[in-house]
Parts: sequence; C-alpha cells; structure tokens
Amino acid sequence: MARTVWDSTLGKKTVMAVSGLIMLLYLVVHMIGNLKIFFGAGEFDHYAHWLRTVGEPFMHYEWTLWLVRIVLVAAVVAHAVSAYQLSRRDIRARPSKYVHKRPRASYATRTMRWGGIILGLFIVWHILDLTTGTVHPGFRPGHSYQNVVDTFSTWYGNVIYIVAMLALGLHVRHGFWSAAQTLGAGSRTRDRALKTVANVLALLLTAGFIAVPVGVMTGVVS
Repeated sequence: MARTVWDSTLGKKTVMAVSGLIMLLYLVVHMIGNLKIFFGAGEFDHYAHWLRTVGEPFMHYEWTLWLVRIVLVAAVVAHAVSAYQLSRRDIRARPSKYVHKRPRASYATRTMRWGGIILGLFIVWHILDLTTGTVHPGFRPGHSYQNVVDTFSTWYGNVIYIVAMLALGLHVRHGFWSAAQTLGAGSRTRDRALKTVANVLALLLTAGFIAVPVGVMTGVVS
C-alpha cells in the first residue's frame, strides 16, 4: 500500500508537502534561535550549548540534537527525491513544447527547481562552515558566536548566505501555498488568506535570517 501511494503523483506531492512543512517548522525555530546573537556572545553560546543538552538526563548529551538532525535529513531527502521524480514525470508526460503559450507563472514558481538546488548546495556549505568547521579557517568548537562573526566578516560568507536566504524566501512563498493545496487546506474562500500567510512567512524568514549577516557587517554584532 505504501508503495502504491508513493508511486502515485498525489502520493509524491503529499510527501513533498509534509516534508516541506517539517522543514518550515524547523526554519522558524532556527531563525528565532539565530536572533539570540543580538543579545551578546554569552547568550548565544549558552543557547548553542543548550541545544546539545536538551532532554538531559533522560537523553544523553547531543542525542536530542541528533534526533532532530535525522528527522531533517529524512525530510530533505524525501522532499528532494519526490521533487525530482515529479519533475521527470512531468517532462515525460509532455516531451514537446506546448503549441500555445501557457500563462506566465510567477517568478517564485519558475525558480522553484533552481531554488531547491541552491538551497541543497547551501545546506552542505552551511554544515561544513558552522557545524564541522571543515571550510572555516579558525573554527573553534563551542564558540558559536565567534564562529558566526568570523563567517560573516568575509565577503563570500555574506554573499553565499544572503543569496541562499533570498532563494529560501521564494521557495517558502510558493511552497507553503502549494503544500496547503496538496493537503486539502485550500479553497476559494481561503486561498487569499493562505497566500497572505505564505508571503508573510517568506518575508519574516528572509528578513530574520539576513538580519544576522547584516548585523555583523554593520558592527551591531561584533
């Protein structure tokens, strides 16, 4: 039964919608946590340490954090695979160009695929930069505040992050509304409200995440 659902177009769209909402919930929490950097190094480093001790003593050190990571990895993989397969299915269904031009889609709709690729590459960079420190010269484990300041003290760190967050905003704007339609939440009376929520979420997430590199560049965070 699970295989039958997965093989259907609706099943893949449902997987995309649910996995997307899981990642969206994480992004909201992550953005709120990131904004703690404006309260100083002590507050931010304490928050970073707390993430590793959540659930103690029932959960061992970092077990809760790793559980969250596993769920996120599963959501990212499910989202990416279903998106790729739906894209291939759409191409096979219409191998030739339309005789008549289709109505021009929104910018967010037309860039969903490229936006997904940009975000996928950014996730890899972000982990190597601020989690493992692999591409971060001078990375110091346990000094999250200073590591963030170091990253956004470089022009390429700011460019990579800001471009990715702009792509994220477009992705959330279209993806939230599409997920609502797939899960049956949309209707003629609710569509306007759902689009408004999608726009507000996209704006808040983009502004909230970009506020950190801007804070470093302007000297508010140093």
